[in-house]
Amino acid sequence: MTEEKIRVAVCPGSFDPVTNGHIDIISRTAKMFDKVIVAVGVNPKKTSSFTVEERVEMLRKACAEFENVEIATYQGLLADYVQHVGATGIVKGLRALTDFDYEFQMALTNRKLNPEVETLFLATSAENMFLSSSMVKQVAGFGGDISHFVPVCILEQIQNRICSGGNANG
Repeated sequence: MTEEKIRVAVCPGSFDPVTNGHIDIISRTAKMFDKVIVAVGVNPKKTSSFTVEERVEMLRKACAEFENVEIATYQGLLADYVQHVGATGIVKGLRALTDFDYEFQMALTNRKLNPEVETLFLATSAENMFLSSSMVKQVAGFGGDISHFVPVCILEQIQNRICSGGNANG
């Protein structure tokens, strides 16, 4: 009897902050893989509105309903992290053609660094095509309603940070 290998995917990103678009891609990935690791990238050279710990906490709240999803952080090369956790797939959401150009370059680079891993692109749902973390921060920074853009369980946390003098620039 052969032992069946579990299929593990990594959904990487900065998630600053988490949007409904992110949750859409994560939920769809969770249906295709046995285990999904949502990996928050740690980039000390990038200024974020939320700390890594806050982004992990928001993701845990927003993904609580998905039994096969875990939240983690990584630093360094994604290809190395994916190998370290034993994943066979990297899943990225695409909103528009402009996303594809960058993500395609990254996919080819990751494939060169780790040929065992495939990058899968999921087209975002139509209602989230315009949605980005930067857009959420910009709208919130000007006092706009972001309740349709982010999970309700983290809405107040995002509003409190962005609308009360936090970094709303992206």
